[in-house]
Amino acid sequence: MSRYLKSTLVRVGLVMFLVGSGPLLFIIIAADVGLWPDPNPNPVGFGILAGLTFWPSLICIVIGVVRVRRAA
Repeated sequence: MSRYLKSTLVRVGLVMFLVGSGPLLFIIIAADVGLWPDPNPNPVGFGILAGLTFWPSLICIVIGVVRVRRAA
């Protein structure tokens, strides 16, 4: 696992995933638990952010893993 985390592409992909999907997941969980003021939130902006960053982050992670495996 540490070999993969040393790869720049894997780290960039993980950061992009956390920054892009993290706020949306936080709002979903906070609304479900009751910490969010609106029980049925409509976080359009955070949904667009998650949609725009999910696939590029996944592609970066996959390319980084493949490059680490080929180098080994």
